[in-house]
Amino acid sequence: MEKKTKVAVLGGGSWATAIVKMLCENKVDVSWWMRDAESVQFINKFHHNPRYIPSAQLKLKRGAVSTDLQKVIYAADYVIMAVPAAFLKEALQALDSHHLEGKVIVSAIKGLIPDENLLIANFFFKYFNTLEQNFLVISGPCHAEEVAQEKLSYLTIAGHDEVKAKHFAALLRSRYMSTSTTDDIYGTEYSAVMKNIYAIAGGLAHGLGYGDNFMAVLISNAIIELKLFLREVYPVRRDIKGSAYLGDLLVTAYSQFSRNRTFGNMIGKGYSVKSAQFEMNMVAEGYYAARSVHNIVKKLKCELPIAETVYRILYEGASAKQEFELLSHKLR
Repeated sequence: MEKKTKVAVLGGGSWATAIVKMLCENKVDVSWWMRDAESVQFINKFHHNPRYIPSAQLKLKRGAVSTDLQKVIYAADYVIMAVPAAFLKEALQALDSHHLEGKVIVSAIKGLIPDENLLIANFFFKYFNTLEQNFLVISGPCHAEEVAQEKLSYLTIAGHDEVKAKHFAALLRSRYMSTSTTDDIYGTEYSAVMKNIYAIAGGLAHGLGYGDNFMAVLISNAIIELKLFLREVYPVRRDIKGSAYLGDLLVTAYSQFSRNRTFGNMIGKGYSVKSAQFEMNMVAEGYYAARSVHNIVKKLKCELPIAETVYRILYEGASAKQEFELLSHKLR
């Protein structure tokens, strides 16, 4: 009899909740870790996350959700990381390399470790001795809210071990979720980081009163920037028009569900960075990514005027109105 795959999910937000929903519907054995004890009790009793996409029914086994991190990951074959990048180090303090030995680590994170500007893959290679063939990435375009509504969506699973990537992709596939695979771990990770910065730029433009015509030019130029950045930071053959790159950028820049776009929109309308973060009560990964990418770009040869504009507005207190006026003359 074939051994049943066990999957642990770490994180209590919208994307973690959507992933749990998909896995449970495919009858995967899921254990789930989150910090909030009240949410854990609620989900174990009522099978809904009270804080994030509460409409999603979660067909979990009794007691599958816990605040005990080591217990949750103990028997898992795959461990899905869905904790914001800025808080990942803190979340994993109770673990070391032997806790994750032999497990496949799956990143559902769209950010960089801020203080070291590390991709999630490189973070696990460095601190947990994870083997490259035991690391996968979940990339979009896909919003958790539409997964909850069971609207047709697409995911790309990136991994250097094709067998593991395809096996994991099958765990998520359903009548409303199409999955495919690629071996471009680093490109899909960097693309997911960049698209959040560009989504903030799109939100800023909307908040400042720019229209659809400008937005189309802004995102067209963002695609060019993304291609240049990927070519410099990890030059391999890839089709930037693929859904894991261009598709993920488009949905994050335009969707009503995009927290990065919402964050940028609020700042464009006059909110301070801190007040926007406080009112959203959700993490906009692009905020942290903007500084990390700024630090990375200083070592590269490419120029990224859109990403740098976002950085100056968020971290140097530059006027959004003035910065976008200057940026508008650089776009083509």
